[in-house]
Amino acid sequence: MIWFHKRYLLYGVILLAITWWSMRETGFELERFAQFTDAFTFIQNRFLPPEWSLLPLLLRESLVTLAVAFLGTFFALIIALPLSFASASNTSRSRTAYTFNRFSLSGLRSIPEIVFGLIFVVVIGLGPFAAVLAILLHNIGVLGKLISELIEASDPGPHEAMKSVGAQRRIASLFAIVPQIWPNILSHYFYRFEVAIRTSLILGFIGGGGIGQQLFNQFQSFNYTAMAVSILLIMLLVIMVDMFGSYVRKRVI
Repeated sequence: MIWFHKRYLLYGVILLAITWWSMRETGFELERFAQFTDAFTFIQNRFLPPEWSLLPLLLRESLVTLAVAFLGTFFALIIALPLSFASASNTSRSRTAYTFNRFSLSGLRSIPEIVFGLIFVVVIGLGPFAAVLAILLHNIGVLGKLISELIEASDPGPHEAMKSVGAQRRIASLFAIVPQIWPNILSHYFYRFEVAIRTSLILGFIGGGGIGQQLFNQFQSFNYTAMAVSILLIMLLVIMVDMFGSYVRKRVI
């Protein structure tokens, strides 16, 4: 018991040391929180009132952002589903295939969307299509890993029962494992959809189109009242996707 307490005391000391080092490296100072009142003054003086005359244009750009996020995430789910079965230890055909697929998904997941976006903007030009491809490739890696872990954690009983009566491996996986993990797949999908909306905004900064590009242009021209409208629409998009995802999950569960 004494050893147990000493171990956690050591963990606490290490955590405090890392926290202190991080604060030192990042210039984290509690005194700076007193300057937050300046932020409210800045918002009140520069962002208000919003420039509502730009609402029709920004609504169209919001739909572009929504389309980019949806296509990138939906196509990623379609590709990631079969890859996840090949990347799960209990459904992969061989250890070699399992290792290769896991390594491939890790590679895609390790490259941020902004890096993919910079490459595709140069290769295929400016516009939303480059943003779709960037989100697609990164989300294949993310969703592939998440779904493969759901597959590995699924109940093996139904899968083994179907194989014991002569069902092929693919058929057994489809009808025994997918129904178990489908609600969690939807949860992961809608979460990644929300993340993709925010990511598409950043990709808009490098020419990926949508409301992110409008936001960047407004910031560059110091048009803060227009930025206020863009920010409100972004918040609305994320809230709508979250509410729709919750509704779908309730209907499925």
